[in-house]
Amino acid sequence: MKETTSVETLGELSSHSPTPEHKIHIRQLNTILLTVSLMAGRLLKVSSLATAVFASSGFYLYNRLLDLNDLSFIRFGRAAATTAAISYDYLTAFKHVEYGTEEYWVLKSKVHRRSAERLRDLCCANRGTFIKVGQHLGALDYLLPEEYTSTLKVLHSRAPQSSMEEIQQVIREDLGKELSELFVSFEEKPQGAASLAQVHKAVLHDGRTVAVKVQHPKVQRQSSKDIMVMEVLLRAVHWVFPDFAFMWLVEEAKKNMPLELDFLNEGHNAERVSSMLAHFPFLKISEDLGKMYSEMIFVHGFVHCDPHPGNVLVRKCPQSKKTEIVLLDHGLYQVLQPDFRLDYCRLWQALIEGDMSGVECYSRRLGAGDLYPLFACVLTARSWTAVNAGISSVPVTHSEDLEIRTNAALYLPQISDLLNRVPRQMLLLLKTNDLLRGIETILQTRASSSSFINMSRSCISAIARHKRSKAQSKRRRLQITLAESFSLWRLGMYELFLWLKGSVLGLWLTALLGFLH
Repeated sequence: MKETTSVETLGELSSHSPTPEHKIHIRQLNTILLTVSLMAGRLLKVSSLATAVFASSGFYLYNRLLDLNDLSFIRFGRAAATTAAISYDYLTAFKHVEYGTEEYWVLKSKVHRRSAERLRDLCCANRGTFIKVGQHLGALDYLLPEEYTSTLKVLHSRAPQSSMEEIQQVIREDLGKELSELFVSFEEKPQGAASLAQVHKAVLHDGRTVAVKVQHPKVQRQSSKDIMVMEVLLRAVHWVFPDFAFMWLVEEAKKNMPLELDFLNEGHNAERVSSMLAHFPFLKISEDLGKMYSEMIFVHGFVHCDPHPGNVLVRKCPQSKKTEIVLLDHGLYQVLQPDFRLDYCRLWQALIEGDMSGVECYSRRLGAGDLYPLFACVLTARSWTAVNAGISSVPVTHSEDLEIRTNAALYLPQISDLLNRVPRQMLLLLKTNDLLRGIETILQTRASSSSFINMSRSCISAIARHKRSKAQSKRRRLQITLAESFSLWRLGMYELFLWLKGSVLGLWLTALLGFLH
């Protein structure tokens, strides 16, 4: 009824001469109609634009099949939820259990295990940087509880794979050419996939067979955001649990991740280490792996810091038929400062010889302070009793390994404090030591004294080289060289003695002497 009335009133107004009051009403009405018209026009434009945006977005999503995992808020939400679940578990699980009882330790192991599984699942879901950090944690055998390291070790074989379309896109963007322009053939199935990249076998147009390492397309873009997420969440955990001090892990990731994502840097590292170690004809895996790393750490101060089993291959040379070690993934190297390297050399010499004053002195110089006994145990993965006796003279036993693992869980706050004290260079060396020990354990050669002998040789050579560089006269340099030769000869005699002792002849002589006695 109101609408009908309004129309009729308008008709009346239009059929009579307008009065001044009518003119005012007509002007107001025109203004209202104009405003409504403009608003309708703008609304139509906005609606059209919104329709176009949604349509194009839908078309884009349909064509690109956008993975929700690419969205930062999804990745952050998943990480935050996992962190909250783990924190809540630790806060509430032990409320009704008396500390130190058998029930307490059983429950603690269960909490460790399910927390590690949650962390593993988070790494697998978020991939990229999360898997890389998870692999790092899985290698810290003597710093983290066994439940964590054994659970996270599977991340070495759970790396994601990029599709062939993604690989083609990365090569197109980086090299500006299609696969067919660069290679005669390119195998779609990767030879191996890691957290940051994967490797494909291909043949160049000149006939050479090559390995092509291609970075996962989203890692570069996501890595800085992922590290920021980790930093925020770790700070929150540290606020809830003051004894939890793992910020060093984020600091290392911030510094090292850009290096690992720079494949030109990796190529230069591969060329440098190839030239540096060209004099090694590798024959035995475990012994020469230790020899190779001793040379890198103590002599050259240029260290490959990711020697997990996936990056150390053993093969038979097609030409010579001899066994060779192939070292992969040259993205992460640590360059040791000269003073740090020499202090580290002297510390290991003191540890091998059982020189406790030297152990204290050089541990303090490397930043351990009053925690030097703990530092010595963490560095060597040996008990304090073995360190006091000299680690080269006391073989590793299962009971000692068990003792160390138990103590690692008990002294986690002190270990965290120690890791925050020592120079940043030390953190990657500790990781490298743990990875090498893991390989030795798999090969059942960890109890062998050969690794300590190789380390001693490298330490002797490194210190002698440093002294010669500081010597002012030829006579002094000759004295240093003769002292070095004598020390190496004495070490060789000790190695020969150990070999004879373990040989059939040595066992026969030992039995004979025992019988005569």
